[in-house]
Amino acid sequence: MSNEKEVSEEDKVTQTNEVIQEVQGSVIIDDKVSETETTDHDSEEEISESVDYSNFSKSQLLTALKQLLETGRYLKIDSQIAEIKSHFEEIFHKEKDSALEEFTSNGGSPDDFEYRPSEEDRSLFAGLNEFREKKSEFLREQEKNKEKNLLAKNAILDRLRELVDGEETTHSINTIKHIQEEWKKIGSVPAAQNRNLWASFNALMDRFYDNRSIYFELKELDRKKNLEQKLEICEKAEALVDMEDLKDAIRILNDLHEEFKHMGPVPREEQENLWNRFKTASDAVYSRRKEFYDGQKESLKENLQKKEALIKKLEADSEYKGTKIKEWNSKTKEILALQKDWEAIGPVPRENGKEINKQFWGLFKHFFQNKNHFFKELDEIRHKNKIKAEELIAKAESLKENTDWQQTANQMISLQQEWKQIGPTPEKVRDELYQRFKLACDAFFENRRNSNKQVNKEFEQNLSAKEELIKKIKEEAKSNSVSESSLEGYISKFNSLGFVPRKNMKEILSKFNEAVDEYVKNLGFAGGEKDDFLFRLNLNKLQSDPNSNRVLNKKEHGIRKQITDLENNVTLWKNNIQFFASSKTADKLKNQFDEKIQKAESEIEKLKKKLTILKEF
Repeated sequence: MSNEKEVSEEDKVTQTNEVIQEVQGSVIIDDKVSETETTDHDSEEEISESVDYSNFSKSQLLTALKQLLETGRYLKIDSQIAEIKSHFEEIFHKEKDSALEEFTSNGGSPDDFEYRPSEEDRSLFAGLNEFREKKSEFLREQEKNKEKNLLAKNAILDRLRELVDGEETTHSINTIKHIQEEWKKIGSVPAAQNRNLWASFNALMDRFYDNRSIYFELKELDRKKNLEQKLEICEKAEALVDMEDLKDAIRILNDLHEEFKHMGPVPREEQENLWNRFKTASDAVYSRRKEFYDGQKESLKENLQKKEALIKKLEADSEYKGTKIKEWNSKTKEILALQKDWEAIGPVPRENGKEINKQFWGLFKHFFQNKNHFFKELDEIRHKNKIKAEELIAKAESLKENTDWQQTANQMISLQQEWKQIGPTPEKVRDELYQRFKLACDAFFENRRNSNKQVNKEFEQNLSAKEELIKKIKEEAKSNSVSESSLEGYISKFNSLGFVPRKNMKEILSKFNEAVDEYVKNLGFAGGEKDDFLFRLNLNKLQSDPNSNRVLNKKEHGIRKQITDLENNVTLWKNNIQFFASSKTADKLKNQFDEKIQKAESEIEKLKKKLTILKEF
């Protein structure tokens, strides 16, 4: 019996040693560590949000989005995805507004504008949609799993209660180990039940070890082993404060927190000191991160002040009301310069970023809305001007074959003046309209130039003929064969020869008058005959004037007016004579009036004779 008992005790020791080794590798939850779970997650979220995407290009944003999606950590990357989406939409809307501005500046109507996203835009939109769908699917699946995990962990707690309250056996340690492994593998549960589950599990585990003194030594050995491992974790955490790359240091610290949390309990007398050491090491890294961000605060504040100053400038121009395209284009350059200044400034404090961006881009967009409204009104004016231009083109085209050169030229010139007053027309048809109008005008004036070439040739021939005639008149004036009929014939022939070049008109007429005057001197006239001849001769000369009809009509009107004025004077004078009394003075005045009446009546007869001669022409 003694030997059997010995063997039984040896077997028990062997089993105990095996269980010690297994329990040392198991996961036992420490209350102190479980309390840090929320803090650890917050730290990881802060590090995730520390990336500044404000100066990323679309290509860089797309690369960052793809890298984040590959991690599959949809909750932890949610804030980064939101940052990427915000900056991408900002770039996308700026490019869209710039494209609209260029389109309207080139004469396009905002209603006709259609913006087509680039391949990068479509890839980014697709990536954001993919994230939303996978995140939603992940959350739904996670909630389902959490409910399943809750049921599973409650079932484990029931098993653990039975084990704690049951009879002590060597098999209990193996069962505890399996329960711990199952608990660890199950995963997360709904947050509302998480703390209670951990508290129940830890309490039951403590009861199990406390109620079983036979296994107390095993529990202490396990706690000492956990203590050694957690001390190593503390040393690693303490070394992170000197790591150059702060981002990597924070990432490693998060991993150490996760490892520390799942390491299992340590001896109770070491728990407080151990936790304080680990927390001190963590705080040192976090303080370094805080110093880094605090160092950036001043720079971020300066950037905020600069951007606020730009907003004030933009506020003054957001309600700009120009009346000319040049004015709008000039002001647009100023606004785009403000945009470049804005983009060059850099980030601002996160709490101000969204609001200040909203202010700036709201004012920026409002300016371009006003500009688009101006161009929309301008398009309506241009359309009306296009109708006016087409009407002038139709008139010009109807006149281009007309051969009434002077009148049509005046009409064409008038149309050209109207064209200058039309104002702007739609840019896409502006050149076409001008070319059509110019073509019609050029066609007429080219036809007139061709016609004038022939006319000028005839004028030159007329000039030569008139010079020959003048020469002949002068030669005959010096001879003794002068006669009235010959002179009249020369004058008639001079008038019948037609027009000469405009530049020679005054000169040839002056030469002709000199020749005629020289001829007249050698003619012998008496009394009124000479006056009548000279008057007739003068009329003959007038006929050579291009405006002879108008001049003759004017001369006739002047003679008739002279006759009327003289007749009125005669009537007045005759009436006045009747009132003179009989006296020497009155008789003298009466004789003076009689003499004036006779002269006036004689002049009236001469003027009437001139009218008779004038009717012959």
